[in-house]
Amino acid sequence: MLPNFETLDLSIEEHVATVLLNRPDKANSMNDTMWDELQRCFEWLDQTPSVRAVILAGNGKHFCAGMDLAVFGGQEDTSSDPARRAEQLRRTILRLQGNLTAIEKCRVPVLAAIHKTCIGGGVDMTCCADMRYATEDAYFSIREIDIGMTADVGTLQRLPKLIPDGIVRELAYTGRDMDAEEARELGYVNKVFDTRETMMREVTAIARAIAAKSPLAVRGSKEMLLHARDHTVAQGLNYIATWNAAMLSQVDLQAGIEAQMLNTRAVYED
Repeated sequence: MLPNFETLDLSIEEHVATVLLNRPDKANSMNDTMWDELQRCFEWLDQTPSVRAVILAGNGKHFCAGMDLAVFGGQEDTSSDPARRAEQLRRTILRLQGNLTAIEKCRVPVLAAIHKTCIGGGVDMTCCADMRYATEDAYFSIREIDIGMTADVGTLQRLPKLIPDGIVRELAYTGRDMDAEEARELGYVNKVFDTRETMMREVTAIARAIAAKSPLAVRGSKEMLLHARDHTVAQGLNYIATWNAAMLSQVDLQAGIEAQMLNTRAVYED
């Protein structure tokens, strides 16, 4: 039984979950409900054994227009003490960070399929994905600078791990648009497609190819890549040695070897 969401459309087919941002009349801007539902959705996907890959996309004409500005107006000061108000805001920011970090923490690969607009919180969101794909008309922008704030939900921490530092600084300081082709050249997106329909078809094929692999091996690969991003090579080598000592499945290994020898497709348990 799939959970129901107000701002997301969730479906699962052939071990691949598709999560669609579903506020098309608001360009999929992120209101309080969407922030909360993103975390609840990806935590549910993380805990669902039959899910082996996730596609994150948007309904309507835009992928995501960033944070709904009404969110800013909904913050109430409950204390006359500046320190207590600051602590309240800090906790709010940490909660929003956690909402999106759930995408990164999801045990299966997340493939972001981005069309047209991806600004502000949309960039924060897609930085949490494993891979990103875009349409020719897609563009990315760190727009927080244009409303007088420093981006605080993950872009400035994750984007420098994905594209050159100097480009990140230029985007963060100017708020300019980065089009899909520039994003591809820099390595932010893997591939650019002419239409959303073509993108969704091709990204679905990639997700199904991932879903056909050993779930434990894919899960371990994601764990190692995230660990390697934030640790030294020596620490990463030690971690994978310990991980495989405990997590290497002889059942999956045998199935994979036999499939290679027989030129057939291995079948793995969830």
